Amino acid sequence: MLADIVSKNGNLLLNLPPRPDGTLDDHELKILNELAKWMPVNGEAIFGARPWKVFGKGPSRVNSGGFNEGKLRYTARDIRFTTRGLSLYALARGWPEDRRLIVRSLATPAGKVRKVNLLGHGGKIAWEQTEAGLVVTMPEKKPCDHVGQSTNQLLRPPELPIR
Repeated sequence: MLADIVSKNGNLLLNLPPRPDGTLDDHELKILNELAKWMPVNGEAIFGARPWKVFGKGPSRVNSGGFNEGKLRYTARDIRFTTRGLSLYALARGWPEDRRLIVRSLATPAGKVRKVNLLGHGGKIAWEQTEAGLVVTMPEKKPCDHVGQSTNQLLRPPELPIR
């Protein structure tokens, strides 16, 4: 949800009401603990980030009205975009089962991608830019777990010209 909101130039407000004794319940603590693990790896695409020319692409859609987000199941085909400086971040909302992520918005006509990094992954990853999209082979091990039902892995093509 955070990636989706930031990609649309929004801010996420966490409302974690305490119990009468000032403590948080287990569900709220789990959200905060998972977010605390996720942010050191992926915060670069969130803090100080701005929207790209499109907020995202993918087949999953929220129905009209509010508070539907928890009912929607995102997949690796649902991508959200943020930018910071000359870096473009593609936040996939799921981990591809076959470890092959395709970012269709970064197909060859979008401009030349010069470099791709996966935040939280120390090594190189294989990628190819085609007419169909940027095809990235994800590593076998995920760099981190994810908050909530959706997953957010980030690709960083830092030298992509943003128009």
